[in-house]
Amino acid sequence: MIWFGGQLPDEAYLRDSFGRGMPGFLDVEFVSVDEGALTIRMPVNEKVHQPFGRLHGGASVVLAETAGSVAAAFCVDPSQFACVGMEINANHIRPVRDGFVYARASAEAIGRTTHVWSIRITDEAERLVCVSRLTVAVIPIDRK
Repeated sequence: MIWFGGQLPDEAYLRDSFGRGMPGFLDVEFVSVDEGALTIRMPVNEKVHQPFGRLHGGASVVLAETAGSVAAAFCVDPSQFACVGMEINANHIRPVRDGFVYARASAEAIGRTTHVWSIRITDEAERLVCVSRLTVAVIPIDRK
């Protein structure tokens, strides 16, 4: 189990966490958490379309960084550390025009000062839309 204290993150807390900031603006929602991954989703609508009516690549990156950063935060002691994005990349594979996209973040490496997360974004038919990798810095809470 990758989560801090050997406990799954609290699902009620996760459901209530996405209403603020960018995730709230894009209507990102918690879906599930298991022993090694966190899954969230985002509706594909006019908020996240590029001019041609397809999912904007930047919205996919926002979804990927949200999934990885939230997951990373649950792998450290929150009274001592904060997790912040350091680098992200994304390969956009397939267009999406509507429905939902799902981001599943799983850890590649969880270190003392950095984490590396893989995030796979899929559509409702479970086809790969975007694959992303996020590097997260783990910093002392007084530096955030």
